[in-house]
Amino acid sequence: MANGDVDVVVIGGGAAGIAATRRLQEAGVRCRLIEARARLGGRAFTATCGGYPLDLGCGWLHSADRNPWVAIAESQGRTLDKTPPPWAEKPSLPHGFPIEEQEQFIDALNAFFDRVRASGNGPDRPASELLEPGCRWNGLIGAINTYISGVELPLVSAHDLNNYGATNVNWRIVEGYGATIVAHGAELPVTLECAARVIDHSGTRLRIETERGTLAADQVIITVPTDLLADETLRFAPALPAKIEAARGLPLGLADKLFIALRHAEEFPKDSRVFGRTDRVETGAYHLRPFGRPMIEAYLGGRNAACLEAGGDNAFFDFAVGELTGIFGNAFAKRLTPLRIHRWGQDPFARGSYSSALPDHAGDRAKLAAPVDNRLFFAGEACSPHDFSTAHGAYLTGLSAAEAVLAARAT
Repeated sequence: MANGDVDVVVIGGGAAGIAATRRLQEAGVRCRLIEARARLGGRAFTATCGGYPLDLGCGWLHSADRNPWVAIAESQGRTLDKTPPPWAEKPSLPHGFPIEEQEQFIDALNAFFDRVRASGNGPDRPASELLEPGCRWNGLIGAINTYISGVELPLVSAHDLNNYGATNVNWRIVEGYGATIVAHGAELPVTLECAARVIDHSGTRLRIETERGTLAADQVIITVPTDLLADETLRFAPALPAKIEAARGLPLGLADKLFIALRHAEEFPKDSRVFGRTDRVETGAYHLRPFGRPMIEAYLGGRNAACLEAGGDNAFFDFAVGELTGIFGNAFAKRLTPLRIHRWGQDPFARGSYSSALPDHAGDRAKLAAPVDNRLFFAGEACSPHDFSTAHGAYLTGLSAAEAVLAARAT
């Protein structure tokens, strides 16, 4: 690195790190963003495949009516698609799931979330305890939570699930959410392929040891995923056991997306959906013709995604084909061709998709976000009390961390 002495180092080039670095740069602070990957974006990743930009990480502008990435996308000249998502305002396709049964399922799902909201007034518990015993839809409710939280309901804090603050306005960016986030980081002082290993905060100035040398700084903003803090891939000297424990209470779950090319896709309505199964947790949700494109966007989460990751990319496609032919018949397999997947659990710089608080650990988000000695600051989706698991939650925590750094530097 050309300049190893700066005012502030930001570790992690995802939405939070980009937001923080941009704010610091605007304030005239000498800063440097370091990123372990060879690209910016973190868990936001748009890849071009089959002639289309595919969001392999975050893809939806959740809470779009208050999501700061909307204005950023518009400033970049991006195209916003405001088509309602396939889980809202319309039923799934009736193939293998009659409309009458869908209505029963929606009633059961809404009743479950009503119990989640009511549980906020009592002691925390695993969200699975709020399922109606013996309800025929518990498997599918659990499957949907693996897409929402990345893990099964017994591993989810009911209080944390209740704390999520969605407005239920969900849009997409035609050119890619990941591409938008990366573009927002253009022209920032960035060093790629530079994994941080140790933050030594024992002296007057911080020393950040990386694979490409050591940086000195007054403050550091840490935005790496919780699993990398929990297993001390990034270490602190002296150690910060409270931070490690908070990170362990907020492990990353898995929600992987497989894109499949679909021949004769016009048979299906644009932005429609089917479930692989309706009677178990280990199933996929299949978004047909996203943006009207001739493809399927398959969502697979939790333990099911973890097992498939162990089998490689082909395991995802084989699983999806098995479920889709179970719905549409064996001949449907000839219409399917795998396009792309990114196995986030196997990604060494992510090790998962997004955080979910374990039961009795909802308070760990605030513990993780709390600064240390006005020198070490933390940001990222796991630090957000109400917008966790989202790119806008990460963005807002990055801005907050940068503002806290500026306030500390002004004293």
